[in-house]
Amino acid sequence: MRLTLDTYAALQSPIHRWWPRTKLVGLGLLMLGFSSVRQIQLIPVCLLVTAVLYLLSGLPWSFLRSRLRYPGLFLLGIVIALPLLSGNTLLWQWGPIAIRQEGLIAMGLIAGRFLSIVTLGMMLLGTTPLLTLIDTLVSLGLPPLMAEMALLAYRYLFDMAELLSHLRQAMRLRGFKPVGTPHSWQQLAAVIGTLLIRSYEQSERIYKAMRLRGYANSRKTLYQIKGWGQTPDIAALGLCATIALTLIGLQTIT
Repeated sequence: MRLTLDTYAALQSPIHRWWPRTKLVGLGLLMLGFSSVRQIQLIPVCLLVTAVLYLLSGLPWSFLRSRLRYPGLFLLGIVIALPLLSGNTLLWQWGPIAIRQEGLIAMGLIAGRFLSIVTLGMMLLGTTPLLTLIDTLVSLGLPPLMAEMALLAYRYLFDMAELLSHLRQAMRLRGFKPVGTPHSWQQLAAVIGTLLIRSYEQSERIYKAMRLRGYANSRKTLYQIKGWGQTPDIAALGLCATIALTLIGLQTIT
């Protein structure tokens, strides 16, 4: 199971060279602007801006495709029913199946905003090393305790993924097949319970080990991400802020 987020963080694209502070704030403003879109006519603008930024990042499409797979399937299960159930204006009907205009518009809005925002988030994580990103968040006011919790969670997430892989392999060797029967659901619930118990026990061991080594969250965190970069970094931040404010302003006008 692959959980690494910064596999391509060592590339030298314009997005990779963007100063972390301005990149985090700029992409965050774009996400805020995209989330405010309520008009289907503006969705192509969001997708175009996202596509241009992703091309500038130099990240392979396989990186995005692999990370959109599961959330995309979840979203598809939600929005695919909107044209069939939402709205009153019929566009097409065949027997009991009817496609409605309002549902199609809602589906386009949700899918477009989701794709744009998630792509920007994956691009931020994919072009910035995790330690640099956490350092940037601390420099912007994130409490050091939350930063350390995030680093520990990311570190031991790999152990939990490896444990889950071992549990799944053991179940397959014992002839388990997920056929959707109540018995198979009980077995899956038992595996999830085992994983939760082991993760809790491991967290207790880690906490005791850190306390024995003198950890008390009393040291002052020193971060290296300072300032807002050079002129191109600030100009890119200004461009992102302009796009975001324009999108938000268009919603308030209409």
